[in-house]
Amino acid sequence: MSRRPARAPFAFGGVEVPAGRRHELSLPISQLVTGADVTLPVHVLHGREDGPTVWVSAAIHGDEVAGVEIIRRVLERLQPTHLRGTLLAVPIVNVLGVMAGDRYLPDRRDLNRSFPGSARGSLASRIAHLMMTEVIGRCTVGIDLHTGADRRSNLPQIRCDLEDPQTRALAEAFGAPVLFHARLRDGSLRAAARETGARVLLYEAGEAWRFDEYAIAPGVDGVLRVLAALDMVDPADVGLTEPGPDAVVDGEQDAPYLVWQSTWVRARADGLVHLDVALGERVNAGDRIGALYNSFGRRLAHVKAELTGVVIGRTEAPLVHRGDALVHIGGWDA
Repeated sequence: MSRRPARAPFAFGGVEVPAGRRHELSLPISQLVTGADVTLPVHVLHGREDGPTVWVSAAIHGDEVAGVEIIRRVLERLQPTHLRGTLLAVPIVNVLGVMAGDRYLPDRRDLNRSFPGSARGSLASRIAHLMMTEVIGRCTVGIDLHTGADRRSNLPQIRCDLEDPQTRALAEAFGAPVLFHARLRDGSLRAAARETGARVLLYEAGEAWRFDEYAIAPGVDGVLRVLAALDMVDPADVGLTEPGPDAVVDGEQDAPYLVWQSTWVRARADGLVHLDVALGERVNAGDRIGALYNSFGRRLAHVKAELTGVVIGRTEAPLVHRGDALVHIGGWDA
């Protein structure tokens, strides 16, 4: 009886990872003024059988740590001996931002506006180039994990190109309560990866600098569901049950909301904000969803919904200034 030939090793970062094994590598980025090396951590899981090459990344903004925990839990549930294909996991892309406790890099550049980057450019440009050449350029599918910005929380949602059937199928497999057709932004990882032909899901959930369980648990299962949809894992092997939203929006929900447009309701005055809507709550245009007060308790202005839809994000800051973003509403009219 002839044996099937072993799958070839996966060459990465100067190392050949054998089939059915995992390996942790550190790709050089730069050096600190002390001379210590700054490196990009990458976990390579090279399955025993053939399949797609997929990446999952987190902390492209240094304050978005929920994705780091999502990747840790995903890796706990994966065994390369049961994997078909190859997974490249990058738990911290913006290493210097995380070390400094800052969303941005030391030069104040936004790493997610620096793709595809350049080998001879700024620090942000060089990190972007490293991600593109060593990770993204070798993959057909990617999942990029994000949270809300400073003092903003996001409902678990997938942002992607819903007009592309294959991308939409992967987004539906993820099982988030909201699928958001989001336009590509110049310089973003998603835009640069799309130029290479990769299909990308951007997962937004939770708040910066928080391990929000309502954001982490759906993220873990969502990543694993996408791997199962790509036939890289068997659902039972990674502890998955029937696919479906892990976070329910406004009561029971059988299918995700498809969001085709969105708007931020902004503060009409400086003051203390009291919001009456939670993440996932449905609102109608014109609904009163909060109010602004001064320090004497006098109401300065109502906060009203400007779109019929679902609350996909909100501020968590108690003090706001005129023009500040308060509530993010996603609507379903294309």
